Amino acid sequence: MIDYLRVKFLRFFLLAIATLLICLGLAAFQQEPIEASDTSETTIASTAWQYGSFPVENFQSYTSPFGYRISPIDGKRQFHNGLDMAAPLGSYVRNWWTGKVLEVSDGTACGTSVKIQSGGWQHVYCHLDGHVETAANGRYLLDRSGGIQIWQGQELPVGARIGRVGMTGRTTGPHLHWTLRYNGSYVDPALVLKEMFKQQA
Repeated sequence: MIDYLRVKFLRFFLLAIATLLICLGLAAFQQEPIEASDTSETTIASTAWQYGSFPVENFQSYTSPFGYRISPIDGKRQFHNGLDMAAPLGSYVRNWWTGKVLEVSDGTACGTSVKIQSGGWQHVYCHLDGHVETAANGRYLLDRSGGIQIWQGQELPVGARIGRVGMTGRTTGPHLHWTLRYNGSYVDPALVLKEMFKQQA
């Protein structure tokens, strides 16, 4: 009987240790840093942001920050790679920084979107009105009601209207989902906007 209890206790102890190690391993995996190590607040603060453009007209509020959150779609914990900015349907979206259109898309959870490259920075605008069409000379985003036609490969100046707030893709309400990457790694757009407002003031 004593040997049976020892074996049972040993099994329980080993199972508890294994469970603890798995939990610690998953926690370490989930907390792996998303931002590039060189994209710190110091790096952001040292950049000249005086000429940047706030990306949405008729802004109402920030509805979901950058980072881990509980998804409003399926209730699961997920990494939210951008900043959500609520605005009325049809509000114009402006290009944050001068750059080249890398891609226009309308077939993902991001909905109708525009991806722009500005030096080491890449910015993506999601859930726009309109759709993507293909012509002999390339792909373009078309929003007839808003008077928007953005071509893949097009150079865009800062502040140019590049779309309108819609509800395409996976969304629970009208907003712009704005994503920033620096040298391939995600950056919290709120940090950039904070520094931009500070310098423009």
